[in-house]
Amino acid sequence: VQLQASGGGLVQAGGSLRLPCASSGRTVSNADMAWFRQAPGKEREFVAAISRNSVVTNYADSVKGRFTISRDNAKNTAYLQMNSLKPEDTAVYYCAAKLFFVKEYAFWGQGTLVTVSS
Repeated sequence: VQLQASGGGLVQAGGSLRLPCASSGRTVSNADMAWFRQAPGKEREFVAAISRNSVVTNYADSVKGRFTISRDNAKNTAYLQMNSLKPEDTAVYYCAAKLFFVKEYAFWGQGTLVTVSS
């Protein structure tokens, strides 16, 4: 599975961005997918995850109510809709995938930079 994250850019505080994560090589219909982020000088952190059938979603407390994770298995693509962005959301955002029956995310995209100006 190869993952390609895109959609990053520069946005003002309060603005919105939508990040797609497209997979190629194999279908991800049996994979849980997630978004992580890494801010400058900080460790990578979990942002959101969605189960293979979209029934279960999880969010970091810092993004609850502002970010929404979704997926379209027919398009082999997951999305992260980010609203009410804050400067502290500035980071490189990575999408990841794992088979639904394992714990660790084994497949990672290359990351897309989101910069939120105040």
